[in-house]
Amino acid sequence: MQWHSLAALAALLSARHAAYAQQMMRFSCSKLTIERLDPLVSPGMEQSPHMHQVGGGNSFRSTMTPVEYDPVKESTCTSCTFSEDFSNYWTANLFFKARNGTLKRVPQLVNMGLKADGGLTVYYIPPYDGKSNVTAFKPGFRMLVGDSMLRQAEGQQRQLCHRCFATVNQVPFGGAPCTGDDTASLPPTMCNGAIRTTITFPTCWDGVNVDSADHKSHVAYPETGTFESGAPCPASHPVKLPQLMYEVIWDTREFNDLDLWPEDGSQPFVYSMGDGSGYGQHGDYLFGWKDDALQRALDARCSNDRCSELKSQTSDEAMRCTLNQTIPEKYDGWLSQLPGNWSITYS
Repeated sequence: MQWHSLAALAALLSARHAAYAQQMMRFSCSKLTIERLDPLVSPGMEQSPHMHQVGGGNSFRSTMTPVEYDPVKESTCTSCTFSEDFSNYWTANLFFKARNGTLKRVPQLVNMGLKADGGLTVYYIPPYDGKSNVTAFKPGFRMLVGDSMLRQAEGQQRQLCHRCFATVNQVPFGGAPCTGDDTASLPPTMCNGAIRTTITFPTCWDGVNVDSADHKSHVAYPETGTFESGAPCPASHPVKLPQLMYEVIWDTREFNDLDLWPEDGSQPFVYSMGDGSGYGQHGDYLFGWKDDALQRALDARCSNDRCSELKSQTSDEAMRCTLNQTIPEKYDGWLSQLPGNWSITYS
């Protein structure tokens, strides 16, 4: 990662000062693989319906049965900063649809202050009061947030949003995620710097089930208020979890050419499940931290990508951890259709 200017770095750190004061874990998980694989929604399918970009442990595969399959034992490396984290983190891919109907995958930028090959930024956030503790996820735990088939705001889960950056340095930064000018839908206008996707997961657990049929029912949101405000969990889901959040920075700069955009000026980006609205963005999580490493890090309120409680690896080591596609499929360059032959829908 190279800083484009000291002024940009100073502006970013100033904007994030309040967030850093919360001592949240913030680290990169470099690209592990890009392929049509989804052990949560499509277990056992060697090609799931739509394409994902994946980070984390290299034991990622089509079948990862809760508890029975242990990513810690099965993985030999991780694409994440902390070498004890063999979890898997995955989201849909973003594509650009040109005026002539062809599509091209939008590459990912590493987030500010980090070094990686694309991938995503992962946050584990303890309570904002600076003193309360949370319970780390248990072996076998997994969850899904968002709905890939959603094409409208109604029914969308909380804190899923997009931010349109005017500059690649993310200046002006724009405050906390999903505030200000952030949109649940894909940004309606050209973003000169990038588009950032933010995906935030529920923070309350039923304390019993590490999964559920829809991969959602075993978790919930606070009964009233928010995690940020310290609101209590509902009686049905009494165990407070850390707030897990992903950020993905889509490098849209090569597509900032009006001659490539639709003649009517409508936004041309689509998610890999044929979503031209953005409301279908979603994230999947499969826990895979070694032993009690995550609990120790949360209790110690480790900050950013450095933690005395955890073992780390260099960014270069993390970037060397990759997986070949289970079934080879082209996803880069100009394509005539989305992988999986999805039709694009907007409503």
